[in-house]
Amino acid sequence: MKKAYFLLLFFITFSVFAQQEPNLAKYKTTTEKLNVWLKYTNALLDKEDYLKLITAAQKGISLSENHLAYKSRFYLYAGTAYEFSNNQYEKALINYEKSLKYAQQAHHLKNETSALMRLNYIYYSVRDTVKGKALTNYIKQVLDTTKSNYTKAVLNGSLAEYYQNNSEYETFIGYQLKAITFKKLLKKDKVNQENIGISYLQIGSSYTRMKQYSKAIEYLNEAKPYVKNSPYVSAFLCNYYLQSFVALKKTDSIQKYYNLIYTYPTAKDSLFLNLSFANRSMSDHYINEGKPNTAYNYAKKAVLFGEKSNDEEILMEANTALGRVLYEKGEYKKAIETLKKASINALNYDKESFVTINKELSQSYSALGSWKEAYHYNEIYTKYNDEMMQESAKQSIANAEARYQNKTKQQKIKNLSAQNTIKNIQIAEAKKQRLYLISGLALVAIIGLLLFKQNRNRKKTNQKLQVLNQELDEANKIKARFFSILNHDLRSPVSNLIHFLHLQKENPELIDEATAQRMQTKVITGAENLLSSMEDILLWSKGQMDNFKPHPRKFTVADLFEEIQKHFSSVENIDISFEDPEHLSLNTDENYLKTIMRNLTGNAIKALEKHKNGKITWKAFQENNQIHLSITDNGHGGTQEQFKALYDDSEVIGIKSGLGLHLIRDLATAINCKIEVNSKPDSRTTFTLKFATNFTN
Repeated sequence: MKKAYFLLLFFITFSVFAQQEPNLAKYKTTTEKLNVWLKYTNALLDKEDYLKLITAAQKGISLSENHLAYKSRFYLYAGTAYEFSNNQYEKALINYEKSLKYAQQAHHLKNETSALMRLNYIYYSVRDTVKGKALTNYIKQVLDTTKSNYTKAVLNGSLAEYYQNNSEYETFIGYQLKAITFKKLLKKDKVNQENIGISYLQIGSSYTRMKQYSKAIEYLNEAKPYVKNSPYVSAFLCNYYLQSFVALKKTDSIQKYYNLIYTYPTAKDSLFLNLSFANRSMSDHYINEGKPNTAYNYAKKAVLFGEKSNDEEILMEANTALGRVLYEKGEYKKAIETLKKASINALNYDKESFVTINKELSQSYSALGSWKEAYHYNEIYTKYNDEMMQESAKQSIANAEARYQNKTKQQKIKNLSAQNTIKNIQIAEAKKQRLYLISGLALVAIIGLLLFKQNRNRKKTNQKLQVLNQELDEANKIKARFFSILNHDLRSPVSNLIHFLHLQKENPELIDEATAQRMQTKVITGAENLLSSMEDILLWSKGQMDNFKPHPRKFTVADLFEEIQKHFSSVENIDISFEDPEHLSLNTDENYLKTIMRNLTGNAIKALEKHKNGKITWKAFQENNQIHLSITDNGHGGTQEQFKALYDDSEVIGIKSGLGLHLIRDLATAINCKIEVNSKPDSRTTFTLKFATNFTN
């Protein structure tokens, strides 16, 4: 029945819905084809259609030539098909080994885990103990390094199977309990819950082999809630309950679980397997009750269902039970015939069954007086029974040695505990001394911390003072800048006004009535414009006191030229003209630009004071995606040294020697305006202000 455990785990893991063979021509990429074909092979596995699965898996292998993970999975399915199709273990072995190889190359841990689980069973089935031992050691290495709870769950269960197959039941139970621990950490879906139940069921079945039936029932009870929704597993569970209650002679429970097995709908092969198992247990029960005829009826059913199950191991066990019944009925020749059928592959499946068969063959030949044959089978029985006893003895010795080592370790632990008590006292004293030392260090640290905080606070205060000094310095610079603006923007209009008043006061005879009237009107207009300009400048200055920063907005050049024209309306003897043929607009700080233009206009007027027919022209035009504002006067020009303040921050300046240019430079920089000057001695001077059309600040 060892094979049944693998069936339980394997088919639950890969259960999917059946489907028809897909048409791969409908899919474009290799990956799409592989995924579809993988689903199809899963469906064949679920249907237990092993002949088709072999063909489909081989096609999948050819499809996945350069896809190692898929190739590993298809080799795994091919191995499964051969294994469960008339126990073709050699072919299964080849495919499982290739599956493991490609899984390792692809670093696909899940495929590797599945391949290791199957190979562990196959090496046992073909009696390759060397490879089986090597594989077990490799599995232990994987368990030591992996972080995957899934791999730990599966491979601990696989190691448990290895030790169960070698009748090392205590070790088996230890690994199986580890497997259960990791399975409980996995996702709580139906499949994983059933696998936990199967692990408990396997532990229960091991206790039946050790003939500890009450203990077996305890673990079967643990399994029951996990497998209640799986008819397939529940049928196996009922069989182990039945086997345990037969041994404990619980008649009511025997009949209850026997009837229950017939109520579970499962796949065809597993149905016959479970029915054969159940009828074999009932045959044993009635033999023990001394009712060989009733036992015979159940044994015949066990053989019938065993033949239908297509499982040689199940059929072997059923024939063993029937041979025993025939012996008890005194039908020795039929018993011998049946037992010989059972003995053909018995040793490959279960040494204990093989020993039982040869013992009953010897007894049957002895009852017929065939002493030679009886002696022959008795020798076989004795040889393998002795081997089993030796293995059991070795295991008992190993267990005894383990218990002795455990006892020795316990004594060592006691000695170490006493030593630890002494050391703990010493440690306590050392802790006191360390506490005093730490207290002293803590006090020093606190003093150091206070000094550090005091120093940091002083630094912070100094930093604040430095910031305040910087702010004060900046405020002084702003104040100086506004004084210079007031100086340049207001000096020329005020100067013109004062000039007229002096002329009117000191030389009134030079002015006729018409000229006086004209000049008076012009002075009034100039004074009003001056007042408006002063109001404009002072309001702007007030708004800029906290933060001297441009505030761009869109306005027309025409409005700007109109403001400049009004501001300098009182200027005499100089023709100031404005040209804006394209009706341009600017997006910049209007007040900054007005200040620049007033300064440039004022400088041009100053340059034309002693020049006849003075002319100043402001032009607005667009060139190379830039708006240009230019002012040109027909004065005597100048050298580049005279305009150095426009470009050099280090230039020493004074109120009458370049402060206007210095101010123009700073304001132009603030609004991203580029200034160019074109002037030569005895030639006109042109200042050009250049603005990007998309300027924003």
